Amino acid sequence: MLAPVSSSVPIGGPTARRLQLGARLRALREARGLTRAQAGEAIRSSESKISRLELGRVGFKERDVTDLLSLYEIDGREREDLLALMREANAHGWWHEYSDVIAPWFVQYLDLEQAAELIRTYEVQFAPGLLQTADYARAVITLAHGSTPPADIERRVNLRLARARILHRPNPPKLWAVIDEAVLHRPIGGRAALREQIEALLAATDLPNVQLQVIPFGAGGHTAAGGAFSILRFPDQDLPDVVYLEHLINAQYLDKQDDIDFYSAMVSQLFIEAEQPQRTPDILREALRALDE
Repeated sequence: MLAPVSSSVPIGGPTARRLQLGARLRALREARGLTRAQAGEAIRSSESKISRLELGRVGFKERDVTDLLSLYEIDGREREDLLALMREANAHGWWHEYSDVIAPWFVQYLDLEQAAELIRTYEVQFAPGLLQTADYARAVITLAHGSTPPADIERRVNLRLARARILHRPNPPKLWAVIDEAVLHRPIGGRAALREQIEALLAATDLPNVQLQVIPFGAGGHTAAGGAFSILRFPDQDLPDVVYLEHLINAQYLDKQDDIDFYSAMVSQLFIEAEQPQRTPDILREALRALDE
């Protein structure tokens, strides 16, 4: 029997819940020795729909889920927990109020970020989004959305700041970030905004769940010269790691094991090539002094 859904596990918003529910339904089907085609017949549908449900790629209808649970002979507390998870998977995340300014391809990342217990990220041009100040975030967002009305820019800024609350919630995720030294010298938003941003990074190094490292100019070429990426890990064993690659007009979500292994090895090498975390406060203070020169 699968373990019941724990209300204490921060599994995030609807995308993460959908992935979790799909994985549990797949495990239940396989435990009963049933094929996807047989499960599809039980809900008056096809093998391909069962595949999409189990991969968490579509929403769940209550009738379909109840019929599948009956087919898998699931009742009692486990049935109640899975039906509750289904309802949560169909609900809106807190960011729904910002849906008018969120790119469709970014919604999934917002959801998964909220569910993660470990976020490993490399940034080559900007400070990590979860550590950005309002003025710095406004400048970054304006670079990409310069023709957007100011009111929409402010909504995007508020969304970015709201995302950062996960670092200060009970049982927060661990953020392990590596930034290129260029981030500390590129005056995004002007020198005052950059100064405030570096001071915020310095304050973040005091957080027990944040580890920040810098790739110095002197390192030359390095493992992740290809660009920024993030790897998200989740507390629920039903959710595999996800690699996130953001492009100018879309994003990629990689969850195949070969891809995860490749990027995990890359970020591990970055942690070695970067200056060690205990050096980060000194590097940030040096960057602040450079701004005064």
